[in-house]
Amino acid sequence: MEILIKPILTEKMTIQGEKLNRYGFIVDPRANKLQIKTAVEAMYNVVVEDVNTIRYMGKRKSRYTKAGLLTGRANNFKKAIVTLKSGDNIDFYSNI
Repeated sequence: MEILIKPILTEKMTIQGEKLNRYGFIVDPRANKLQIKTAVEAMYNVVVEDVNTIRYMGKRKSRYTKAGLLTGRANNFKKAIVTLKSGDNIDFYSNI
């Protein structure tokens, strides 16, 4: 099971990373906090102090096209906010 799907690279999470040493990830919905903690520590060689998780329901979306009204739904996902030990940081932009 792939636990970490992708990091969250928004303006809000970048500010939290700089000021509060917190980083966000989209994670597997079945993963628990201990699995998320070990996955982040193994992948980035950092010490994780705290993990907060949030589950999101996908929003209903609809749009008008030539073929008529198309409806659908965005995917459900789980987000994890990881707080690192002071002095540790993750640089997502280093390998671009």
